[in-house]
Amino acid sequence: MDRLNANEQDARKLPVKVLQFGEGNFLRAFVDYMIDIANEKTDFGGGVVLVKPIPFGSLDSFHEQDCRYTVLLRGLVDGVPAEQTRLITSVTDAVDAYSEYEKYAAYAKEETLRFVVSNTTEAGIVLDESDRFELCPPNTYPGKLCKLLFERAEAFGYANDKGLVILPVELIDDNGIELKRCVKALAKLWNLGERFEKWLDEACVFTSTLVDRIVTGYPRDEVESIWEKLGYEDRLLVTGEPFALWVIESPHDLSDELPLPACGLPVIYTDNQKPYKQRKVRILNGAHTSFVPMAFQCGYDYVLDAMHDPMIKNFMQKTLYDEVIPTLTLPREDLMAFAQAVTGRFENPYIKHALLSICLNSVSKWRARCMPSLLGYAEKTGELPARLTFSLASLMSLYHGGEIVEGKLVCKRGDESYTLQDDAAVLEFFAAHNNASAYDIARAFLSNEAFFGRDLTELPGLLDSVAESYEAILARGMNTVMNERFGG
Repeated sequence: MDRLNANEQDARKLPVKVLQFGEGNFLRAFVDYMIDIANEKTDFGGGVVLVKPIPFGSLDSFHEQDCRYTVLLRGLVDGVPAEQTRLITSVTDAVDAYSEYEKYAAYAKEETLRFVVSNTTEAGIVLDESDRFELCPPNTYPGKLCKLLFERAEAFGYANDKGLVILPVELIDDNGIELKRCVKALAKLWNLGERFEKWLDEACVFTSTLVDRIVTGYPRDEVESIWEKLGYEDRLLVTGEPFALWVIESPHDLSDELPLPACGLPVIYTDNQKPYKQRKVRILNGAHTSFVPMAFQCGYDYVLDAMHDPMIKNFMQKTLYDEVIPTLTLPREDLMAFAQAVTGRFENPYIKHALLSICLNSVSKWRARCMPSLLGYAEKTGELPARLTFSLASLMSLYHGGEIVEGKLVCKRGDESYTLQDDAAVLEFFAAHNNASAYDIARAFLSNEAFFGRDLTELPGLLDSVAESYEAILARGMNTVMNERFGG
């Protein structure tokens, strides 16, 4: 079978408009995929240059395929399994910021360059005051970006129309605001001058973004059969789900310059991304965190398998529709549509999402994802939300009876051992309370302000309800208790 390469494609030489820090699966199946569609459906006509921002790894596969690759999206579309395949031609080059520094730095001076995209992991946007301007390149992503912007400003005489739009997709709150803070701090630390700092403020736009798409990456176990369908061998093939969302918060309207919504793509330009972040965290992530500990204790290992259980699916949906959505601020129709999409995503037959992987750091996740809904519901109705309250008890029972081994908590599901990872304080708490009564451990857990940021026992009725459910689960098992309370 022939390898995908430029000789087989009608390659267009596109002007470089996007410099992308990160060549991983997510950006290629999300941002570069969208740029490719914009090139087809609008006059955007822009190429993407991938930058490898770390000193290890290889770009050989990109150069062997002239940066062409295939995106395969698989999932439920209108309730029916569907596949969508697209050959991506928007990427025009891939460059190593370390071994090809001069070539990389030259892209800062490209006349047509307008956008910088990044996905350098959550730890990538950090201020490291030991980073140095004279390094080629600086160590950190903010350092690399600061130096690149400075050299661009110098090359174009600080012309305002040569500023760049920065689009970070790292999963931290207010990613654009934090990235700009780091870049400006380095500009001051490196004495790059007031003229440059002013140019950063006036010519460059740092957006904060929210992204959402499950990208499952290279389908190693089934790649040969996919190649047979495609008719060529693609070593850069990347798979993901059809669902996508990109919310871009900017003080300026970017819809003309980056016309993604005009292509029918799920991109929202806004001056306030927070309601969309709240919707994603409370509905999508909150659904995971509230039902996964319970589903695992019912004997399931993967999200898809758990969703085939009508009792569990009903529990998850009623949590969202009856207890979470009433606490949110976006229009109800929008929230309902998003919740319905979540159900379809959880039922995607092409994704094997392990429940235990979702359980990583469950206590802090419950605080961020579920607690605001529980408190909001109680404040709004004067009552406790039954399912979110039960999710606290199921979280506690997930950690019950464990022993710490090599920094992890080893627990039992029947005769089977499973391992939980969390903050050391969480693991030590549960290991130390194995012999405590249900009421005592519930009181100690809910009143722990280090875990929840407040004393949850102050919420009327919560302690008694959680303690009673926790005791019932330990005595009769999760399946029995779930059927008794939520099986109808």
